Amino acid sequence: MSEARGRTDPRIERSRQVIRQAAVDELGAAGYGAFTIESVAARAGVAKSTIYRHWPDKLALIADTFETFHEHAVPDIRGASPRERVELLVRHVAQIVADSPFSACIPALIEGAERDRRVREFHHRYSAVRRQSLIDVIAEGVAAGEFSPDADPALAAQALLGAIFYGRLMAGRPFEPRRTRDLVAMVLPGPGA
Repeated sequence: MSEARGRTDPRIERSRQVIRQAAVDELGAAGYGAFTIESVAARAGVAKSTIYRHWPDKLALIADTFETFHEHAVPDIRGASPRERVELLVRHVAQIVADSPFSACIPALIEGAERDRRVREFHHRYSAVRRQSLIDVIAEGVAAGEFSPDADPALAAQALLGAIFYGRLMAGRPFEPRRTRDLVAMVLPGPGA
């Protein structure tokens, strides 16, 4: 789909972007159960047929929206050390979870995943791919001697992300992105710690 985007008429891509933004806003405001193509069309100011021309159903629209926004929002981590890359990725997640249109979508996706197998598969796959990026960087840091050789990359990624999502979903107080360096240092101490 991204290859086709490069050849797409700019007006069509702008229309898709308006629809994607309306989808995020609607998902966050209404939740997954009340999210409909009709409600997104009304919010975007387009006909339902316009949405169906690009996405076959609401899950396809949500999945494409999340993937597209992720492509544009992910920080550039090239050239940074493994520790710096971990901090950049974790800070990025903390900022998204603390204050973004996607923050309001998190409970909606969890609700949808509990009720709908297709949403659950998308949610788990999407989360696993994002988490794997962090796991890979942590593994590089362990191999490079930047983190303790005893560090388990998958468990460390889960601990880092868990602190962020716990604050958002359970404590009612988002994790403060400015504390990212402290969190990373606690979960991934250097080799001599």
